[in-house]
Amino acid sequence: MWVALAMLVVIGIALWQRVPGMIASALDKKIAGIREHIEAAENLRKEAEALKADYQKKAKAAAKDAEAMKAAAAEEAKQIVAKAKADASALIARRTKTAEEKIAAAERAAVADVRTRAASVAAAAAAQLIAKSHDGKADKSLIDQTISSLN
Repeated sequence: MWVALAMLVVIGIALWQRVPGMIASALDKKIAGIREHIEAAENLRKEAEALKADYQKKAKAAAKDAEAMKAAAAEEAKQIVAKAKADASALIARRTKTAEEKIAAAERAAVADVRTRAASVAAAAAAQLIAKSHDGKADKSLIDQTISSLN
């Protein structure tokens, strides 16, 4: 019984000193602190989601830019290859033309050389024929005829 009475006295003193109110206000403060932490965590989560969305947009834009750069590079490579082919074709045409011109010049030189030699051989043959068939008397009569035709 003394225990029950002591317990009632302790409970009475606790009520008289307003211990339940202090406990309730301490719990209310604790609840308010927890709510502040929850609100701060929610704000941080929202900021993190916003950052995540921003970085996702940036990643998509970067991927799109990379794809555009890749397409531009492929197009530029095609143009470079086409230009190289055209340049090579033009170079081949120029070299072919130059070679044909050199061949034609060599042919003309060979023909001129043959003509020169033929003329030299013909002149030498004519000189030998004239020397054999004409003597001094025939030359004198030819010279006299030429002189008389000049007068």
